[in-house]
Amino acid sequence: MAVFSLMLVVFSLTTGEFVVSGILPDVAGGLAVPLSAAGLLTTAYALGMIVGGPVVTLLTARVSRKPLIIGLVTTSVLANAASAVAPGYAVLLVSRVLAGLVVATFFAVAIATAATDAPPGKQGSAVARVALGMNLGIVLGAPLGTFVGQHLGWRATFWSVSAAAAVALLAVLRFVPDRPSATTGPVAGELRVFADRRVQLAIALTAVGNVGVLTVFTYLAPLLTEVGGFPAGAVPVLLLGYGAGAVAGNALGGRLADRTLLPSLAGLLAALAGVLALAWLSGGNPVATVVSTVLLGALAFAIVPGMQTRVITAAGAAPTLAVAVNAAGYQLAAAFAGWLGGRVLDAGGARPIYLVAALFTVAGLGIARYSLRRDRRASAPS
Repeated sequence: MAVFSLMLVVFSLTTGEFVVSGILPDVAGGLAVPLSAAGLLTTAYALGMIVGGPVVTLLTARVSRKPLIIGLVTTSVLANAASAVAPGYAVLLVSRVLAGLVVATFFAVAIATAATDAPPGKQGSAVARVALGMNLGIVLGAPLGTFVGQHLGWRATFWSVSAAAAVALLAVLRFVPDRPSATTGPVAGELRVFADRRVQLAIALTAVGNVGVLTVFTYLAPLLTEVGGFPAGAVPVLLLGYGAGAVAGNALGGRLADRTLLPSLAGLLAALAGVLALAWLSGGNPVATVVSTVLLGALAFAIVPGMQTRVITAAGAAPTLAVAVNAAGYQLAAAFAGWLGGRVLDAGGARPIYLVAALFTVAGLGIARYSLRRDRRASAPS
C-alpha cells in the first residue's frame, strides 16, 4: 500500500503535466491569449521540474522522507488549485512553475523509498510499480482531464488534478512509513556523487537513450497520419495501443532489471532501435504502423525502471539527489526532442523522424554497453 500510495501521487503529477496539451485551446480562449502563449504553460511546468529537481532536493536533503513527501504533495495540491482559480495568464504561468518545482524531487524520493524498502533483488520491480503511475497518467489521466475540461471548463481540469493529488496525499498519510533522510553530513557533500563516473554515465544514459523515443512520441500524430496513412480520428485509438504497450513494457522492464540490470537495458535499447528502424523502413504500411506503435510504447517504458535503478545503485549514499537530477535530465531530453523533431520535420517530412530516433537510441545503447564493460572490468579479479 505504501508503493501504491506513491504511485497515486505519480499519477496525479503526470496527469498535471500532460493534460495541459489537451486543454490549450480552452485556456487560450478563456484567458484571451494566443495559443502559442498558452503553450508556454507546458514549458513552465518543465522548467519548474528542471530547476526544482536539484535545487529543491538539495534544500530538503536533511528532511526525513515522510514529512518531505507530505510537503511536496501538499505543494502540488495548492499549486494546481491556484491554477484553477488564476485570475489571469501571469498567475497561471507562475502556478505551473510552482507545480513543476516539486515533481522531480518527489519522483526521486518515491523511487528511492520504493527501492530501499524492496526485498533484495527486487528494486527494479518496485521502481516499475511506482512508474506505473506515469503510464496511467499518460494513458488514463490526461484523456480524462481533457474530457473534463472540454465539458466543464479548463478550470475544472486543474481542480480535478488538485483533487487527485489530495486523495493521494491521504493515502500517503495513512500508508507510507517514515524514514530518516539519506543525508547525515553536510548537504554540499551530496554533490560529490556527481564526480562518480558511474553516476555520470547513468544520467547520460537516461538523457541520450530517451531522446529518440521522446521525439517520436512528440510527433506521433503526424507520423500516424502522414506516414502511416491513418485518418486523424484513428489517432486516439492508436495512442491507446501505445499506452497499453507502455503498461506491459513497464512491468516487463522492472522484472528484467531485477535479473540483469545493464545487460537487459542494453538488450531493450537494441530492440527499441530496431523497431524504430523498421518503422522507418516500413513507411506507410498500416499493419506495420500499428505493430510498431504498440512495440514502441512497450519498449519506451520498459527501459525506465532499469535506468532509474541504475542511477540508484550507482549513486550509493546520495540516491535521491542523483535521481532528481536524472529526472531533470529526462525533461531536458524531452525539450530537445521537441526541437529536434521539428527540425527534421521541416527538412524532410515526418518519416525521417523514425531514422533519427533510431540513431539516438543507438547512441544510448553505446553508453549502456560502455557502462557494462566498465562494471565488468571493475569486478574482474586482479
